[in-house]
Amino acid sequence: MIGRRAWLAGFGSTAAAWPLVRAQRRAKVPRIGFLHLASVAAGSVFRDAVLQGLRELGYVEGRNLLLEIRTADGKLERLAQAAAELVRLEVDVIVAATTAATRAAQTQTRTVPILCFTLGDPVGAGLVASLARPGGNITGLSALSGELVPKCLSLLKEAVPRVSRVAVLWEPNPLTEKSGADMLRGAGEAARRLGVALQLVDARGAGDLDAAFATMTRERCDALLVLPSVLGYEERRRIADLALAHRLPSMSHRREEAEAGALMAYGASYKDLWRRGATYVDRILKGAKPADLPVEQPTRFELVINMKTANALGLAIPRAVLLRADEVIE
Repeated sequence: MIGRRAWLAGFGSTAAAWPLVRAQRRAKVPRIGFLHLASVAAGSVFRDAVLQGLRELGYVEGRNLLLEIRTADGKLERLAQAAAELVRLEVDVIVAATTAATRAAQTQTRTVPILCFTLGDPVGAGLVASLARPGGNITGLSALSGELVPKCLSLLKEAVPRVSRVAVLWEPNPLTEKSGADMLRGAGEAARRLGVALQLVDARGAGDLDAAFATMTRERCDALLVLPSVLGYEERRRIADLALAHRLPSMSHRREEAEAGALMAYGASYKDLWRRGATYVDRILKGAKPADLPVEQPTRFELVINMKTANALGLAIPRAVLLRADEVIE
């Protein structure tokens, strides 16, 4: 029989342990790190879409989910530092907004799961061993950006048949050098098939855009293809305005760029990818390993045409192209 003093001592030790037990329970709330190159405000669309998908799966920020957001504020050289901060915070998973952010996170950890829902060619970039069996701590969804570049150029030529010399605006990036080379190669092969000439014009930041468009004018370009990049997205309105001012019909790869004034945009639905990506976060938090989760391809693509821009340029978009559009902005 246990004596009263022993019972009280045991009770006291149990009571003293309660705060520790409660703290341990709180510590088990999963913590997700969001990593992106852009500013916090610019990355809000990406985060909101992922969080919407997580809410649909029963996750509520502050209750059963904690967030840590780190950005490089547009400075590529700061990405690795931002990723290192998330690793030090011992997040359960890092959700990287772009291939560049994924690469930066990979340099900081080989154990924390890293998810990206807009991967280009993850195998070619050395991020995963294969699409079916990634084999490391990285997986996610592919946006097929590089593979869609030829389609974008073909649609531009079909919409504006008179096009003969297309400026290709791209952002050199050491963290995505492989995907950039693939996109340029795809554009070149498509141009030869379509019988158009290409003028490569690079811009490493917003400060290079005026000079880039001056080059397009000097080289007598009559249309513009904007390759997928963080710069292209963040500066989409300015690029669209400059294209219109220089009388260049422009093709981009995201609907937001057409909404900002580009003539056309064709590509995977990023919002759909990000929402679908929430299922990857859920599976990782429930114990799945990135090495075993296949990299999936996009299932939804969008062609958006901005008729306001077409009218401003005096263009008559062929009916066959308009009929294929998922949205026509009037």
